[in-house]
Amino acid sequence: MTSASPQRRAAAALVVVGLLLTPLTACGGDDGTTGDTAADLTVLAAASLTDVFKEAGAAYEKEHPGTRVTFSFAGSQELAAQVKQGAPADALVTADTKTMDGLKRDTGTPTVIAKNRLVIATGKGNPEKVGSLEDLADTGLKVVLAAPEVPVGRYSKQILDARKITVKPVSQEPNVRAVLSKVELGEADAGLVYRTDVASAAGRVDAVDIPDGQNAVASYPAATLRNSEHGAAAEAFVKWLSSPEAQEILTGAGFQQP
Repeated sequence: MTSASPQRRAAAALVVVGLLLTPLTACGGDDGTTGDTAADLTVLAAASLTDVFKEAGAAYEKEHPGTRVTFSFAGSQELAAQVKQGAPADALVTADTKTMDGLKRDTGTPTVIAKNRLVIATGKGNPEKVGSLEDLADTGLKVVLAAPEVPVGRYSKQILDARKITVKPVSQEPNVRAVLSKVELGEADAGLVYRTDVASAAGRVDAVDIPDGQNAVASYPAATLRNSEHGAAAEAFVKWLSSPEAQEILTGAGFQQP
């Protein structure tokens, strides 16, 4: 029996090599159909997460070499508009479940990663002696609120309406950090923000607590985005936000556990 020609032996060798390499290449990539969790991730996040997510992102990158996390912060309603317009991003974290629920076609299953409560932010030392929600109705007081379509603005309206308090704000801002900034700069005497926002500006503004029975609880759901090019990596990051390490960072910044 004659042996195979050198050409046929070479062709057979190439086939074998191809078969051996196929499973290896199938394990690479991070397009959502593989197990690779290293990627450059873009996360759209509510403005009230600005400070804590910078810390969380650094911790995640240290724990996951090869992954870089870039955040884009804005009001949740602005983030929702970006998602609907197909903005290139991998995950989304909003400051309310209502906004996230309106994006079911665009996201994976959301998970609440933290909660928050409202406080009245005042200038340092509380020069106008604001002591309660009722004080915000004083027409001589410059009050700033978030716009009603913003989660914190919606929560603010909820707690004011519940007590039949009418407030005429000097401005309505696009996100909670804009409200905080107005108070911090002295352009407003008081504003309704999250507890964690005042904590981020410690020493520059003061906080007047709102009793639990008069307050609202803000929930922060996180979800992957269906148009992500790094599905597995995005899923890994969202899952990590519920981990003990991430929860320690969030609670350290004043957020409540889910």
